[in-house]
Amino acid sequence: MKLITHTDGGARGNPGPAAGGIVIKNEAGKIVTSFGVYLGIQTNNVAEYSALLEALKKAKELNATEVECVLDSELIVKQMRREYKVKEPHLQKLFIQVYNVAAGFKKVTYRHVLREQNKEADAEVNKILDAQ
Repeated sequence: MKLITHTDGGARGNPGPAAGGIVIKNEAGKIVTSFGVYLGIQTNNVAEYSALLEALKKAKELNATEVECVLDSELIVKQMRREYKVKEPHLQKLFIQVYNVAAGFKKVTYRHVLREQNKEADAEVNKILDAQ
């Protein structure tokens, strides 16, 4: 079963109060689940990685065998595709966590979209940050 995850991370202040937003859809485009996670004081990149990690964990719980990860963070997409090196030690740890969870699927792909095409995940981020 294939799922499509839409994730976004945001930090107000960078670093500042941060959250990850996750929207998971089936192949027909129907939302299976959507949620956000508060991350405390973090950077945007930590929030982006954290959202991706939570999305993959949830996709595993939902018994997906294949996942298409859609993000508006070009940096994270290129790092996960191994096109860019992960230089920051704190991001290397998150990269490894994401990589290890992703290894549990038959296939995982990473696709970059513009921010305007990721509004649902962004809305989850703002819902969490506004509630803080």
